[in-house]
Amino acid sequence: MKLLSSLIMKRKNLWSIATLVLVLLAMMSSAEVAALTIKVGYPQLSGGSMPLWVITETKLDQRYGVDLKPIYIAGGARLTQSLIAGDVDIALTGGAVVGAILSGADLTYVAIGLSTYAFSVYAGPDIKEVHDLRGKVLGVITKGASSDHAAIAFLRRYGMREGQDVKMLYFARQGDLLAALDRRIVSAGVLSSPTDVMAQRLGFKELVNIAAFKLPYPHNAVATRKSLVRQNPDLIRGFLKAYLAAVKIIHEEPEVAKRALARFLGTKDPEMIEDSYRSLAPLFLKIPYMPEEAIRSVLSVSDHPKAAQADPKDFFDNRFLKELESAGFVKELYSGR
Repeated sequence: MKLLSSLIMKRKNLWSIATLVLVLLAMMSSAEVAALTIKVGYPQLSGGSMPLWVITETKLDQRYGVDLKPIYIAGGARLTQSLIAGDVDIALTGGAVVGAILSGADLTYVAIGLSTYAFSVYAGPDIKEVHDLRGKVLGVITKGASSDHAAIAFLRRYGMREGQDVKMLYFARQGDLLAALDRRIVSAGVLSSPTDVMAQRLGFKELVNIAAFKLPYPHNAVATRKSLVRQNPDLIRGFLKAYLAAVKIIHEEPEVAKRALARFLGTKDPEMIEDSYRSLAPLFLKIPYMPEEAIRSVLSVSDHPKAAQADPKDFFDNRFLKELESAGFVKELYSGR
């Protein structure tokens, strides 16, 4: 009997140990999942965030080992500040990151996003041509961010100076700018899709398509903290895998991309969805390397005192994309295997 009792006790102990091991393994697994949770901010309800929305719509993040949490933070400058503060891990934002880095922020771009300014200038019937804007007010979104840079590049292309020949008025959201345009607070506004469709319906006309200039620019580029790159490179790698897969879907499965647009734009309006897709999908690169020219473009319109002497190479890190391409990830992704 004693022997039997001893055997039973040993078996119970073994079961207890096994149960404890399983619990510990589960806790370790949960910790690993939590470590790969990634908060990604986007600055406007615009199709420029399409890859992020496609990732969420199709659950690509889970396929590549990350748990993505999209967060809307209005305005590129405010989103960049949130990235610096650690409120988000990655930001899909534009040239505001360049200004932050010039001021000492520990940030870097790891992909370009849209390859140029995805904006148009819309105006009322009193503005017949670009030079009619002299002495008028032009509405833009957030000083020091993409819309501001696009406006400056546009005005300089036509021989006008911001703040001198044309006054600038800043807004937090595209919707606020459109309302100001409708109330004639501004004579023209720098708009992106799908707000441009709403402007057309209100009777405003496209004065200039800035995207047609094809100026290199990091619009909705992928930015993060250098400290995060050092501490958790797998997080960045996993996100970029999902991002590249989303770009493939945008190019090859338009209905999936449009479904994601409808969900995040909060609309079933077919014209707005189609405009967002048609105007922006071609601007997403298969492998979105950040080129020096895009950073140089930001520096050329920046009023930061350090901009003129800055080296474009100091603002981006293409290492992860190069690794993925060299390892055959992109080739395999597009081979359909």
